[in-house]
Amino acid sequence: MTKPLPSAPAPHNHNGGPPLDDPDEYVPPWGRNGIGRYFEWAAAKKRAFDAPMDIAKLRARRAAMIGLTYEEYTLEILERGRYLNAGDSQRIAEIIARRAVRY
Repeated sequence: MTKPLPSAPAPHNHNGGPPLDDPDEYVPPWGRNGIGRYFEWAAAKKRAFDAPMDIAKLRARRAAMIGLTYEEYTLEILERGRYLNAGDSQRIAEIIARRAVRY
């Protein structure tokens, strides 16, 4: 858990970075297990979700029609190789239920 930001502005010689005096409480975005995997996974996710503009627009439109986000719809394609439509109401309900738990 990170410390809340102080309400007073930092002194003029402070760079605003994380606290260095208490390293046990500060956890960087990539966790405590090293930085390499974080950037590898970030790059892999970017490659997976990037699509040509016309395909991305089509996926976004189809996702909106069935009540999913672009990411949820694309993830279903990547994980299961299925293009969901209105007939897949049970699977769509599962995805939406998982969204409610995750957020």
